[in-house]
Amino acid sequence: MPRRALRLLLSGRVQGVGFRHFTRREAEALGLAGTVANLPDGRVEIEVAGEPEALEDFRRRVAQGPRFADVREIEESEIEPAEEWEGFRVVYR
Repeated sequence: MPRRALRLLLSGRVQGVGFRHFTRREAEALGLAGTVANLPDGRVEIEVAGEPEALEDFRRRVAQGPRFADVREIEESEIEPAEEWEGFRVVYR
């Protein structure tokens, strides 16, 4: 199957609850590449690439989030996968 990439913008209680590190662990477990970052407006931005089935599983996992998170909304858009993406990392802005 072809590799796909998504940008996910998550709203709710998604900062200060370990969301970025949770996201990195879940992405690594599924063999996905990309980045996760907190945004100044309180949302979390995820850019992730991989096999479509793994991306669907990943989306379900981040919709649940870590224990103290409360994901209220996910904005999703398809993006072009960046060739330099190797592994998954937390980005600090």
